[in-house]
Amino acid sequence: MSYISVYTYSSSVLFLLLITIFTAGCGGSESGIESPRSIQEDSVEVASPKYSSNLYYKFKNYIETGDLEQIRKHGVIRFVNLSGASEDQLPRDDIVNLRHLELANGLARRLKLKPKWVRADTPRAAIELLLTGKADVLAFNLTDTKNRQRLVSFTIPITQTRQQLITGSLGPDISNLENLRDIEFLVPADSTSADTARRLIEKHPSANLTVREVQRRGIDQDEGADLVNEKDNRVAIIDSNVAESLSNYRDDIRLGAYVSQEENISWALRKGAEQLRLRINNYLTRNLVKPQKVRIADWKEVKESGLIRFLTYNGPSAYFLWKGVLMGFDYDLAKAFADKHNLQLQIIVVPYEETLIDWLKAGRGDFAGAAENITQEIKNQGVVFTNSYRETPEQVVSNKEKPKINNVQDLAGRTLTLRAFSSFIKTAEIIKRSGINVEVETAPPGVSVSEIFNLIADGSLDATIADNDDIRIEASVRPELDAGAIISDPRPEGWMVLPQNWELIKKLNDFLSEYRETTQYKKKVAAYFEPNERFSRRVLARIVPGQPLSPFDSLVKVSSLDYGFDWRMVTAQIWQESNFNPKAVSPVGAQGLMQVMPATAEEMGYPPPLFEPERSIKAGVKYLNWVRNRFDSTLSSENRLWFTLAAYNAGYGHLLDARRLAKKLNLDPDVWFGNVEVAMLKLAEPQYYNKARYGYVRGAEPVQYVRNISNLYKAYVDVASGEVTVRPPMRKKQNIMAEHQNTVETRVNSSAPAR
Repeated sequence: MSYISVYTYSSSVLFLLLITIFTAGCGGSESGIESPRSIQEDSVEVASPKYSSNLYYKFKNYIETGDLEQIRKHGVIRFVNLSGASEDQLPRDDIVNLRHLELANGLARRLKLKPKWVRADTPRAAIELLLTGKADVLAFNLTDTKNRQRLVSFTIPITQTRQQLITGSLGPDISNLENLRDIEFLVPADSTSADTARRLIEKHPSANLTVREVQRRGIDQDEGADLVNEKDNRVAIIDSNVAESLSNYRDDIRLGAYVSQEENISWALRKGAEQLRLRINNYLTRNLVKPQKVRIADWKEVKESGLIRFLTYNGPSAYFLWKGVLMGFDYDLAKAFADKHNLQLQIIVVPYEETLIDWLKAGRGDFAGAAENITQEIKNQGVVFTNSYRETPEQVVSNKEKPKINNVQDLAGRTLTLRAFSSFIKTAEIIKRSGINVEVETAPPGVSVSEIFNLIADGSLDATIADNDDIRIEASVRPELDAGAIISDPRPEGWMVLPQNWELIKKLNDFLSEYRETTQYKKKVAAYFEPNERFSRRVLARIVPGQPLSPFDSLVKVSSLDYGFDWRMVTAQIWQESNFNPKAVSPVGAQGLMQVMPATAEEMGYPPPLFEPERSIKAGVKYLNWVRNRFDSTLSSENRLWFTLAAYNAGYGHLLDARRLAKKLNLDPDVWFGNVEVAMLKLAEPQYYNKARYGYVRGAEPVQYVRNISNLYKAYVDVASGEVTVRPPMRKKQNIMAEHQNTVETRVNSSAPAR
């Protein structure tokens, strides 16, 4: 019998392993904890930002060991977990309200308390935070064990899971425990999976099994899966629900045998906090519902189950993850419908190569949609549509270097490449039959409209037909694309339902009719289907040697000096974000000069509104610094800056996906231009984003964002000094605002070219 305990503190790869993914029940053998031990303050608040999740920052913590009545006096309830306060991957088959983050924030709203999130590195550290009064509720995948029951009280189970073996694509046979030979178990230190590994080693003394225990840091579960693939004898032990989630988007892992009985996953709180425990249990009892895999249910069954399932695609406008927030026009509307009827919403992402109709007819969802055009051809396949929730015409798009297509006649002699199985094929064939000599080609199945846009932009394809909404947005961030002729009337889009579910259809139609009249609907249309003015506006930045770069130079210099940024780069970013307009508000709610989301600003210590220039700049630069600190300092300073800007725009998770994809494409994952930016563009294509942890991203936006800021930054460097040796004197707010108005007027009317 032999086993090796390796605690790795220096290897940056192993250092990042196993937080959310390899939680293995987050189980620890806390039997060694005899009493609460003091811990370092920076562990209580927020450990290194490099390992923190989005919207997850320091706040001034305090000691409170009382029950709910005492907790209420602070106006705050503190949740502790091992990851952070935002989505750490795209949910592909989840009840979105019942993920720990959403469930805990919902509890805080019910209690009329403000949620604050505290991060711990291990389950043991999380329990210590709880026992020492520096957290109130442990809200993550924590296994309810007898050892832990001596220390803390557990809520009712949130779910049940079992520990399971996983290995890489070339790993050993793990389907049967008796077949395990010459295996290295990879497990997080201080976990029940480590206990399980030792138990297996003792049970099979002649099998040459060893264990490598890794300190748990970070939240990047893909680092763990990558490590498993590095050695063909390496096997990890993780929770079965986490293993299933990982297998939804990675095809280089294999699931194996279960190595434990079913275990309860619960939240934990201090012993004696019976008021709080009662309120949490009541809340969970009302809100917990079991996911439904297959059923064909009418409205009565849906209501009785408390759950409605929505089938959709991960992609533009329908459903995606952006800056740690679940978004999408179809998703938002489906969520609003579920909320209206007090239902939990289960999102089920259908693989791009399969049809929503097949999944709907198989009983894998209750309704389905992803900007689906209402056509007779689809109805003939055995589904019915709701009333239209959106109308959009078809349009032609081509490369700007080629002759413009202003009308249908201009298609003569051109080639249209169309997405397989799309309704645009019929439109093109009608145009061809009308006598116009246009070549019509169909792309191979699996090639998305985003990939076709990319091929047109680089000159590989001539033109295509797509929805006007998609073309307008894509052309706003891809200067190579030219939006051409509108070639159809607005076409209605709706959700699909099975015809026997007539009462569900009625409920959906009633909801859509009412919702289309609301201001929320109009805001969502603007947010998802109107081009972002930051990219579409063609106003030139004013660059005059010897003159200020902006009305806010003094403010920018102060914040830049605080965090070690070149103030000229920050000024270029402010221009890209808001065109120096302190009153700017994006369709999704970002505010001020640096377009910081209100929740982010609040966590940074600058609650909204953010229309006062100094507050907006301080919040934005502080957040920019937090993003930068998540990247390894061994990166070149230049590429670390470009990565930071890309992550500021699109979200840190998508940048991780792009770097990982770059490596697979034999590009340099440590270089932005010509390497990671290429991979970022490909994350708009299903063959790539289906295998990405964070899913689809409109990659052209962060690519253009970084390029625009880079170009303007270089121009600013030519005309302004970067030295800030002393803090500039602060000017009065009134003068700053007045100067802003004058500068905007000068800039709009200026003929000075951008450098």
